[in-house]
Amino acid sequence: MTESALDTAVAALMRDIAQRTLLRHYLQLADHEIVAKAADDVVTIADTESEALLIEGLAKILPEAAIVGEEGSHADPALMDRLGDSLCWVIDPLDGTNNFAAGKPPFAILIALAERGETVAGWIYDPLIDRLCIAHRGKGAWVDGERVMAQATGQEPPVAAISLVFVDKDKREAMRQHIAPHYALVDIPRCAAEQYPRIVLGVNDLSIFERTLAWDHAAGVLFVNEAGGKAARPDGSPYLLDRHLEPGLIAAATPALWDAMAERLNALPGG
Repeated sequence: MTESALDTAVAALMRDIAQRTLLRHYLQLADHEIVAKAADDVVTIADTESEALLIEGLAKILPEAAIVGEEGSHADPALMDRLGDSLCWVIDPLDGTNNFAAGKPPFAILIALAERGETVAGWIYDPLIDRLCIAHRGKGAWVDGERVMAQATGQEPPVAAISLVFVDKDKREAMRQHIAPHYALVDIPRCAAEQYPRIVLGVNDLSIFERTLAWDHAAGVLFVNEAGGKAARPDGSPYLLDRHLEPGLIAAATPALWDAMAERLNALPGG
């Protein structure tokens, strides 16, 4: 299948499922349709319905590919062993579930295609604004069919969205003391599918993530890198899906912004 045909098929599937599940349930959830999955994390009927339909649809597009979804992996962690397969779909059926359950944006569908742990294509679809971000390894990044190149905000200090949700207490305090003073900090949207486009589109200059689960980050990392920004582990190594349980990820609009953050992060006490 050509990249163009793949994009057409995946985009049609995402839009269809967003209409049938996410937008149908948005602002309509009953209490019993929201279930606590972990501390400060929920799952809704929209997550489960969307994942089931995505699995069904993606299996038709590339029957030979394994499929690893967020909710399926929560139920059966052994499913994550497939992330290093020769060909694997990685899906987040509803990124930003906490926002969705609270009746507010942003939220989105994330899909990535990986070969042996390396992301080769990614799609990020925000159904409320009908924005589709696409990236193909070595080919570039697009928003709604237009080629995009990452652009910094041009602000000084640079604008940073730093997630401390999964950072331990000591490192959190060190980041507040040694990282925060060098940046204009903004709220995180609790939705990776929104954070990565903000970096490319000149809204934010960079983000730091501690937890780097494949379904949250595979598509976004590729999108930033293919747009000419830089997303990688703090030591400079690439983000690989079969090592997604390892902590730490920096994404920035330019390599220079990435380098400055990495230097500061790696110089933290105890780092």
